Amino acid sequence: MHQVVLEVVMDARSRRRLMVAGVAMLIIGALGVVVPQVLSFTLSLLVGALLIAAGLVSAYLTWYGYRRSPVTWFKPAILLIIGALIAFHPGVGAAALGLVLILYFAFSAFAGIALALSFRPLPGWGWMLFSGLVSLVLAIVFIAGWPFQARWLVGLFVGINLIFDGVSLLMAGLAARSD
Repeated sequence: MHQVVLEVVMDARSRRRLMVAGVAMLIIGALGVVVPQVLSFTLSLLVGALLIAAGLVSAYLTWYGYRRSPVTWFKPAILLIIGALIAFHPGVGAAALGLVLILYFAFSAFAGIALALSFRPLPGWGWMLFSGLVSLVLAIVFIAGWPFQARWLVGLFVGINLIFDGVSLLMAGLAARSD
């Protein structure tokens, strides 16, 4: 049996970008781990505000275009009501975000593992595999604790996931040789 050896060669600019992105993700992830409830609360407020803004835009369009039909007011009303519920009850928003994050972690795990296996045997592929496996574990743990632990799990798990994504980017940048 023979072994194939491949080397990743990047220019210095590409390596630097990869490592800067990794460090940035590490910092953002660390903030999420240190103050998970703040991150969960902030994400809920952001989602609520975005839904309210979308509802206002949709209401504006309805008012100036289709206001005669009561059915056309359904979408702006739903956006405004759900946005207000999430903005004024961030715990409920965190639980809803928890469902979305379960899907995110599951798909992130699949994508990370698939990417790592496609990079194999290139240097750094093991870090990508490890990051994908961490995402899979986070998805499973989140499913077990949802919705009761969503207030702090959202921020904590997003932070942990970003830390491991940052480490995998940083290690891939360090493993690649520059030309």
